[in-house]
Amino acid sequence: MNTPVDTALIQSLDREHFLHPFTDFKDMAAHGARVITRAENIYVWDSDGHKLLDAMSGLWCVNVGYGREELATAAYRQMMTLPYYNSFFQTTNVPAVQLAARLSALAPEVGGRSFKHVFYSSSGSESNDSNVRMVRRYWDLLGQPERKIIIGRINGYHGSTMAGASLGGMSSMHAQGDLPIPNITHIGQPYFYEMGQPGETPAEFGLRAAGWLEDKILALGADKVAAFIAEPVQGAAA
Repeated sequence: MNTPVDTALIQSLDREHFLHPFTDFKDMAAHGARVITRAENIYVWDSDGHKLLDAMSGLWCVNVGYGREELATAAYRQMMTLPYYNSFFQTTNVPAVQLAARLSALAPEVGGRSFKHVFYSSSGSESNDSNVRMVRRYWDLLGQPERKIIIGRINGYHGSTMAGASLGGMSSMHAQGDLPIPNITHIGQPYFYEMGQPGETPAEFGLRAAGWLEDKILALGADKVAAFIAEPVQGAAA
């Protein structure tokens, strides 16, 4: 963990070979990337010895902190027993089943119904790509194949793949690759501090913002809308 790192060498190799997402490459070429070398609890250290509070939790995914020995031990044991096997073709494995059952037990009720099934993926972007396929297939199976349109929010963030970036409402991402893909549209973001009207309370604004979804559904035709996607707390791009 404490092996010295040649920062200049790593930065040079990084510039030559590693493509970074959401990065200004001209600026990075001039100043070099910050090289993170180790982490513990809620802190990370760079190659120059600076201790940094990881307020982003990696990228909102290191929810229990770094250096958790029990997690490393569990991962080691599983890697030595069965590091991977696919779930295609009526095949399963014990940890995947046990985790699915646990997640189903923890899932809250929504509209009086509980979530009872789990579909695994490797990232949020991949998850939302799968969601697009699943929701459209769902309506196909119900005999309503015309229900294709998915509504998102301006400045919502749902990933950086073709479908994920389309579901999100970030214009800078839409400019990269002729996005959004067909049958995805957006409504305004519920951002009171920017879009609230003089004298309007947050509660009143919330009701007005909720009405934007109803207005969009009515404009498109309820028989054409497949789903609405939104972050519980919009934060990545607000």
